[in-house]
Amino acid sequence: MESFDQLSLNQKINKLYVEGEFLFAIRYYGHKVNLYQLGSQLFEVFYNHKYDRIDKIEPFDDKSTRIKFYADQIKLPLQLF
Repeated sequence: MESFDQLSLNQKINKLYVEGEFLFAIRYYGHKVNLYQLGSQLFEVFYNHKYDRIDKIEPFDDKSTRIKFYADQIKLPLQLF
C-alpha cells in the first residue's frame, strides 16, 4: 500500500473522508481547517472558501500555534503535549 504522503491530493481527500474520522474544525486565516484522525495519525485539511477548494492536506504539527485552537475544544492525545 502506498504511504499517505505519496497519494495525490484527490486520493488523500478520499481516504480521509472514507476511512478517517472527523474531529473538529477551526477557522485559520482564509481557511477552514478540518482535523481528521486516520489510524493513529492526525491530519489537517485546509479548505479555502474563497476559491471553493482544498488547498492542502498535511500531517498535524504538534508544534504549530494552531494546537491551542484545538486543545480548547477537544481532548487531544496526551503525547501531543
